[in-house]
Amino acid sequence: MSRNWTQSRTPAFDETGARKMNEIAKTVFAPIYPVIARNAMAATGIRQGVCIDLGSGPAMLAMAMAREAPEMDIVAFDFSEASRDIGRENIAEAGLADRIRTEAGDVHAMPFDDGEADLIVSRGSMFFWDNLKDAFREIYRILAVGGATYIGGGFGNRELKDQVIAEMLKRDPTWDCYAKKKADADSHRRFAELFREIGCPVFKIIDDDTGFWVVLSKTA
Repeated sequence: MSRNWTQSRTPAFDETGARKMNEIAKTVFAPIYPVIARNAMAATGIRQGVCIDLGSGPAMLAMAMAREAPEMDIVAFDFSEASRDIGRENIAEAGLADRIRTEAGDVHAMPFDDGEADLIVSRGSMFFWDNLKDAFREIYRILAVGGATYIGGGFGNRELKDQVIAEMLKRDPTWDCYAKKKADADSHRRFAELFREIGCPVFKIIDDDTGFWVVLSKTA
């Protein structure tokens, strides 16, 4: 498994694309981030330490994590420098600059120490990573013992999913939404094989109304 199974269109990571995503995230998608943050903590049981948001874009999920988990230090990490800069603007505007730092880099080779992150979250970016095995191997490397991930995509619950998809299709009938493409049993099997290959024996795949999420747990 290298490319994502959804075959979603590659998004634009230049400033124009980043500004467009920022506008959507702050309007149509705005209600989903607090719900996803709470879901992440409920699924992992982690509410303190260091949380890294991969593919953070305009940092909406990072900010939701900061608000929902006041004992966590948050890192908003994105491949796009334009997205990182927009995220930094949003963080400052929200008065969260003392809680969240921003960084730009590649998920396949991240500038973090082994075991640095207690919680790793990501919404939407996994579907565009060039190589899932390399990315998850790197994620497992930086995950602390006792830490966990909440990585995937979704809208938090069924009501929000229906609401967001309906609004986005009003805006653009050709909108390509990976959430409309159901993962099948073979996708689950391939993910399970991938996690075993990278040496992660403890994992859970959530595929329900909250979305499709991967919870990797790192034990001693």
